[in-house]
Amino acid sequence: MEKAKIWDADVAKRYDTPGSGMFAPEVLGPTVSRLAELAGEGAALEFAIGTGRVAVPLAERGIPVTGIELSLPMVEQLRTKADEATIPVITGDMATTVVPGKYTVVYLVYNTISNLLTQAEQVECFRNAARHLEPGGRFVIELWVPELRKLPPGQTAMVCQADVGYIGLDTYDVLRQHVVSHHFRFDETTQAHLFRSPHRYIWPGELDLMAQLAGFELESRHADWAGGAFTAESPSHVSVYRIPQTS
Repeated sequence: MEKAKIWDADVAKRYDTPGSGMFAPEVLGPTVSRLAELAGEGAALEFAIGTGRVAVPLAERGIPVTGIELSLPMVEQLRTKADEATIPVITGDMATTVVPGKYTVVYLVYNTISNLLTQAEQVECFRNAARHLEPGGRFVIELWVPELRKLPPGQTAMVCQADVGYIGLDTYDVLRQHVVSHHFRFDETTQAHLFRSPHRYIWPGELDLMAQLAGFELESRHADWAGGAFTAESPSHVSVYRIPQTS
């Protein structure tokens, strides 16, 4: 399925969950604070800005934010919160689309780089970030660590989350480093709603090599936005890459 068709009007309407999930203050607050710190006195560019979950509160902190987004319905949902003058958005693919200006920080949140389904596209995403950054600028990526240790031999599917009214199931293709996330939402009726999204998972070491190919250096890696230590047991990471200062 084409990426633009996955993130359609129905998904855009369901995406925002104010006050809960990834919109919960304890999740969103540290994310915005860290990005505002990294942006400093400069401007921020968000790849795959979506409905503005991070961009809107970041702009409210006084950071100029521009976005790139492939899905028009997601941008329409963003426009219910902020107009074009407040948060400009360019329609296009985050691996290739170029926007005007230079930025102190480019960022990708909530595993979005994995929506690019080939290694070549993911490398181009790093290169696209580099071309938008000022010398010394940073590219920030929030990404999960592949959970293959939980996948029993011979099985290709794993329940990743089970809550009241929700089951998340991941199916793996380890040959291509692909995973499809299946999100089942249901109530007391016999009906359920299914949303599926394909991803290409990336190991931290592979991510670092992509960064090197684009001219970045790894500056820091933490387990979360609050700066927790990244360990072998961490389920995700926030990695900050930096373009070296020119001499």
